[in-house]
Amino acid sequence: MFEKMRERWTNAIHPLVVKMGDLDPSSLTWASLGLAIFSFYLLSQATGGSSGSIWIIGGVLLILIAGVLDALDGALARHQGTDGPYGDFLDHTIDRVVDVGLLVAIGMNSSFVDEPSTGLIAGLMTLFGSYMGTQAQSVGLDRIYGGFSRADRMVITILGLVAASWQAYSGTSGISLDSMHWIMEILNLGNSELNGMTFALAVSAWGGGYTFLVRFIKTRSQLL
Repeated sequence: MFEKMRERWTNAIHPLVVKMGDLDPSSLTWASLGLAIFSFYLLSQATGGSSGSIWIIGGVLLILIAGVLDALDGALARHQGTDGPYGDFLDHTIDRVVDVGLLVAIGMNSSFVDEPSTGLIAGLMTLFGSYMGTQAQSVGLDRIYGGFSRADRMVITILGLVAASWQAYSGTSGISLDSMHWIMEILNLGNSELNGMTFALAVSAWGGGYTFLVRFIKTRSQLL
């Protein structure tokens, strides 16, 4: 859904791209990775209370800045006429590292997530969806989109983190699933509480599986 806003975003950042002049686009790419890694640490270690809330918000802000740098590197390369295979390769590689790293870091937060494998599951399913989009290119088709996009996942994740920050600050608990039907805990990937972080992980995991199926069906129909 949010992928449709890409053209508007490109037009919005164009003045900033022009001002960057001859700056090496890859430096923005590497800087985005550094900020993202610092964000992973903050999000994985945040606890309850006002300090934990600040750590989560700090992690969100770093992810947002990293996302802006990630968008600027490609736009700058195209503006300079230096875009090529290596830049595309580097950009997509770091995108996948950030996608998976963010989910794993959230899953490592024991204050909000009681099933640590949740982050690994969400990261794996996210990779499945991304893989199916690029696999279509390897057999001669255009890149396949559709399903739960990267932009959709990032927006949901950030909203979930903001909710978790409010939960930490206010000292409130999430929704306990202990008294609910067992299917609810499965949908929540084994976590006994539904909160901002577990919600983001569950949506990312199930969204990744849905994306894999949608893109597989699209690729199959085009090949046949």
